[in-house]
Amino acid sequence: MQPKDIVAQFIADVHGQRLDQAKTLLAEEGFEYVGPNMRFLNRDDMVSYQFGMVAIQKDLVLRQLSADGEHVFAILDYQTYFEQIGDVRLAVWFRVRDDKIQTVEAFYNAAVVENMLGGNLPSAN
Repeated sequence: MQPKDIVAQFIADVHGQRLDQAKTLLAEEGFEYVGPNMRFLNRDDMVSYQFGMVAIQKDLVLRQLSADGEHVFAILDYQTYFEQIGDVRLAVWFRVRDDKIQTVEAFYNAAVVENMLGGNLPSAN
């Protein structure tokens, strides 16, 4: 599969709440997720966090997906049932190597998530 196809499948699996399948598309070694208010250095931690978000996920709308070699860029609308968050526009940059997503870098309004978590952000350790 091409990097764009791998990322499209990952987004579809997260949207469909098939997190075990989504996890298989993430690199086992050297994986890194970086967002404005959290960082995960392995895929298990990121998927565990995403599992916690499933309860409030109303919809995940893919607005745009483009690729340049191993780099894939997505614009998403993360719609929630949680009033304090509402809908969040995400810009996500993926890097795919050896048919696995190696890095995920997300850009969004971090204040919304921080307020939801009461200022208690997950640790990278």
